[in-house]
Amino acid sequence: MKQGKVIAANNRQRKLYSNGSGQGFHGPRSSTTWTHVAFEHPATFDTLGMDEKKKNEIKKDLLKFSNEKDYYAKIGKAWKRGYLLYGPPGTGKSTMVVAMANFLNYDVYDLELTTVKSNMELRRLFIETSNKSIIVIKDIDCSFYLIGQREGKKKKKDDKSEEGANPISTISKNKEKKESKVTLSGLLNFIDGIWSACGGERIIVYTANHVEKLDPALIRRGRMDKHIEMSYCRFEAFKVLAKNYLDIDSHPLFGEIERLLEETDMTPADVAENLMLKSDDDEEDEACLKCLIEAPKAGKEEARKKAEEEARLKADEEEN
Repeated sequence: MKQGKVIAANNRQRKLYSNGSGQGFHGPRSSTTWTHVAFEHPATFDTLGMDEKKKNEIKKDLLKFSNEKDYYAKIGKAWKRGYLLYGPPGTGKSTMVVAMANFLNYDVYDLELTTVKSNMELRRLFIETSNKSIIVIKDIDCSFYLIGQREGKKKKKDDKSEEGANPISTISKNKEKKESKVTLSGLLNFIDGIWSACGGERIIVYTANHVEKLDPALIRRGRMDKHIEMSYCRFEAFKVLAKNYLDIDSHPLFGEIERLLEETDMTPADVAENLMLKSDDDEEDEACLKCLIEAPKAGKEEARKKAEEEARLKADEEEN
């Protein structure tokens, strides 16, 4: 009987949920707050460009959590776990979420926090999530109304510094603050307050590009139990990508690439882009690796030209 339940759980169609107002994936939303599509993303820990030791540590942690229902009940804690994934864009934060979901056979709830109008609506969304799920709040550092909310009103000098800011960006920020009334305390209650015990076997994930912007209360241990830095691609991660994309374990150019990745900050996404094969020709492998080696040079040249163009435009404005 137990084995049959395990097989059924592994074979069930998992779902990717999204919240929001107005239209859903399939037209106007019904009374339910979530809409969903079939979750069929192929990314796994095997395809994730990351050091194998680090991946194994994460998988071990996930398995330990999923098997500890009785332990959580014994210590009087809700059966949930928080993960903070932080790092520059392109370092694989979203791919990590997919890999986690595929590893545990969990559904994914992609919570768009900026569309949630109130703490009560946030609570309702949380109650409607299923067990065996990952609830993701992406780019939480971009939720302007939550960053440093406990600091109270901003200083006048901060207001003055924004006078010359991009007007479109300022309007967007003000609109976001006006439309969403979710508070920091409301979000904290969602994570580990009384309502967090409604249901079980849930993983809550924040992703952030700038972790230093977040209120410490959001990410303290106990709320975000595991902090995972998604860093730039180093040689161990490159070897995983080379095996996945080119099906090679070694190459004469690997030594040069190892030195390159020690000196240059390239994201796994940048590396993967250069490893995309256009044919099955063995010579294409070397061509891809050479493109990867040349990519930082091209990037520096592009940055130099951009800086020169910006300097020229600034000089023209000053003359006029």
